[in-house]
Amino acid sequence: MMKPFIICLLCFVVSPFVTAQTYIFQDKNIDPETRIENLLSLMTIDEKIQCLGTNPSVKRLGLKATGHVEGLHGLAMGEPGNWGGDKPVPTTTFPQAYGMGHTWDVTALKQMGEIEGYDVRYLYQSPEYKRGGLVVRAPNADLSHDPRWGRTEECYGEDPFLVASLSTAFIKGLQGDDPEYWMAASLMKHFLANSNEDTRTTSSSDFDESLMHEYYAYPFMKGVTEGGSRAYMAAYNKVNQVPMMVSPLLNELTVKQWGQNGIICTDGGALKLLIDHHQYYETLEMGAAMAIKSGINQFLDVHYKAVKKAVSKGIVTEAEIDSVLEGVFRVMLKLGCLDSDDPYSSIGLKGESEPWLSARNKEAVRKATQKSIVLLKNENETLPIDTKSVKKIAIVGWLANDVLCDWYSGTPPYKVTPLQGIKEKFGDDVEIVYASDSTLDKALTIAEEADLVLAFGGNHPTGNAGWAKVTRDSYGKESVDRQSINLEDEAWIKKLYEVNQNTVMVLVSSFPYAINWSQRNLPAIVHMTHNSQEMGHALADVITGDYNPAGRLTQDWPMSEANLPPLLDYNIRNGHTYLYGKYPVLYPFGYGLSYTQFEYSNADISVDNEFITFRVQVENTGRMDGDEVVQVYVSFPDSKVERPAKALKGFTRVYIKKNESKEVIIPLKLSDLSYWSINEKKWVLEKGVVRIMAGSSSSAIRLEKEIEIE
Repeated sequence: MMKPFIICLLCFVVSPFVTAQTYIFQDKNIDPETRIENLLSLMTIDEKIQCLGTNPSVKRLGLKATGHVEGLHGLAMGEPGNWGGDKPVPTTTFPQAYGMGHTWDVTALKQMGEIEGYDVRYLYQSPEYKRGGLVVRAPNADLSHDPRWGRTEECYGEDPFLVASLSTAFIKGLQGDDPEYWMAASLMKHFLANSNEDTRTTSSSDFDESLMHEYYAYPFMKGVTEGGSRAYMAAYNKVNQVPMMVSPLLNELTVKQWGQNGIICTDGGALKLLIDHHQYYETLEMGAAMAIKSGINQFLDVHYKAVKKAVSKGIVTEAEIDSVLEGVFRVMLKLGCLDSDDPYSSIGLKGESEPWLSARNKEAVRKATQKSIVLLKNENETLPIDTKSVKKIAIVGWLANDVLCDWYSGTPPYKVTPLQGIKEKFGDDVEIVYASDSTLDKALTIAEEADLVLAFGGNHPTGNAGWAKVTRDSYGKESVDRQSINLEDEAWIKKLYEVNQNTVMVLVSSFPYAINWSQRNLPAIVHMTHNSQEMGHALADVITGDYNPAGRLTQDWPMSEANLPPLLDYNIRNGHTYLYGKYPVLYPFGYGLSYTQFEYSNADISVDNEFITFRVQVENTGRMDGDEVVQVYVSFPDSKVERPAKALKGFTRVYIKKNESKEVIIPLKLSDLSYWSINEKKWVLEKGVVRIMAGSSSSAIRLEKEIEIE
């Protein structure tokens, strides 16, 4: 969305100060569709138009509605996006979504959703706060088809199966396990193919029908059909030359094919942009009318006058408005907003302390952050740090002394910086000295005298500047794409290396960097993302070996942007992503090292009517306990259509003690192996050979097996 603004609304309640009358829509024993029909029948046209905003309240009927909040990696009611206004509230803050993707752990994503959903309910219902709303704009189910995308930090990666799996897990956690009610509502964003920033309000993402279903729409489809989300945001951009907020895809694909029957909202200010930027219609009333006809039922925009005028001109009818508003009220019913006794209605009302201060939440964030850390290089077992030989560590770089938040972050209840976490970990056993890279002379002096140097480089998640501005070419964020993927910090890290070759890089970044020099020269490299309140503790756990890293990358890291196809080329077959990449990469999709080693053996596959079941024995042959991320890729040698040479279709993160072995079982849904037939307009499972490959990354395949589908 555009520059952040605050929406702070209350949920549906029956107000005794307005009316004591009982309406059909207030009776929970009546079926939901009848309740909604009754509610709409009681509303005037003006009330209905008002309800097309993010506040579907009807004061005359005693109804007041819940609004939206942001929550990509924790409820955002703080800085720097100013989501909490002049009274920010701290909330549980996980690593950026890009980092949570690196966990490859659906359990961790579901737990993050559960914790965030509870924070949302607590803040909303607690008498002390009464803040926020229950419709959460998360997850970002967009795919990062190119690492130059400024909002890479918000997504889980470039692979549709992985992003779908992680998004679905988060949605389930956020919405809760009750069969009738939701703890919070997941509003996915941004539908569809919204992975460029500089021209997002004018450009078109163009691709064929196969890529529509198999790639760009796939995570959203799974979010609806498997995750249970019933809300999403239409993107700013065009798709195949049609602005998304008036695209036939909203109704034809998401409603009719997937069964999406809830909220479909615009992005912030999108109605005006439809006229001024896309220049798709001449008037606001025409744009508003066509958006409603396309399925939009919430405008994140000043919409009332435009819709009112469209009604008066007969461009849109009251019946069409009724039809879309049904979806809004379905979501309100699922949130328990018309009922006082839903299973989540007591959260925050029993005097319990703030959940973001609980030991449970702190521990969950620490574990998730540990899991998100990726070991990119570890020559000669430089890590974990051996305190027998390392007695003095020089920590260099301003990123070591802060925990930075992005536009969609909340304010953490506390922050453990890398410097704090490392000092706490080593105590008096190791001398820790620190210098910012801005004081290079001091940095070089302490580096020369140290046994080990930890050099912190990376990006600033807000670009270290105001809206639509950044201070470095490699920085990116909402409204700004990256002009370079080269790490500017390598310039001063090279100088540290000249005085101390035992220099380890800690890359703190929201997206890939082409760190070619560092990979060639430095003995070890660790990557993590921003924002986690437990950043310092988790990093210290990893570099000391108290936690064995097992994070995996969720997109290819190119050697140079010169190797990449144009950013606005959305036909990924032209060389985008590991699925169709035609360029050398520094680190491949799924890559990440460990302090131990794993061996694969005894692969076996079987098939039934729904699944191919893949079994493999994985043994930890190294010196430490640890996690392995078993990744299963497939190819279709006999396919009659163009398909990726290798595509992820299953994965699991499994803990194995040293010298122990586990049988890992990964079911592959046959439906997930289908392709979209343009001719038949449906998913088709091809007969023939399926090659199944298992390994620790897309380029480290350990075993292959084939099976024939008849």
